[in-house]
Amino acid sequence: MPGTRHYQETAPSTKRSPPIKSHPARFTFGAILGVVLLCSAQIATAGTAENKQIARGLYEDLWFSGNTERYADYVAEEYVVHDTGDRKNVTEPAIRQKRIADFFWSLGELSGEIDYQIAEGDLVATRWTLHFQPDTLRGWAMLGEHSLPIINVFRISDGKIVEIWNHRHDIDTGKMRIHWLKGFGVGMVIALALGIYAWRLHRQLKREH
Repeated sequence: MPGTRHYQETAPSTKRSPPIKSHPARFTFGAILGVVLLCSAQIATAGTAENKQIARGLYEDLWFSGNTERYADYVAEEYVVHDTGDRKNVTEPAIRQKRIADFFWSLGELSGEIDYQIAEGDLVATRWTLHFQPDTLRGWAMLGEHSLPIINVFRISDGKIVEIWNHRHDIDTGKMRIHWLKGFGVGMVIALALGIYAWRLHRQLKREH
């Protein structure tokens, strides 16, 4: 019919898309890799948690409760320590940790708490606070009653501490009192010497007149 458009109907296409090829080998490798990474992460997490517990046990036994005989449960037969003063990069026997703790226990009562711990790999950093209550004259003179914040970093191998870094806020301790007393003593000696010299000079001048 004039003026009428003719539409040609087309049959739907029966052509199918090519099937998606699966790669079982690639899928298997990816699955294995995922499992390995997951297991590695779990092992690493368990390792850092165990290292934290080793560090915590050292503080709780040696410094919070006086069980210093348990030092060998936490410290290797020999360890390297990095401390203030001349005690830098020094190799020490494990029993040194017991002797240090015993010395402080002989001066007074110790207690403390762990503020927080951070672990990565074989390293554990612990920020803790030591409370000291002297019950001897020596304890009062050396340290006095105080709370001391301390940060230790331990390197742990085969379940034992093999390296220690010590960071203490010694300015808050009685060590500063010792330095002050030393300075005061030196000043008193100098003042006494000058006083004696002035007295003798005065007597000498008096005789001459």
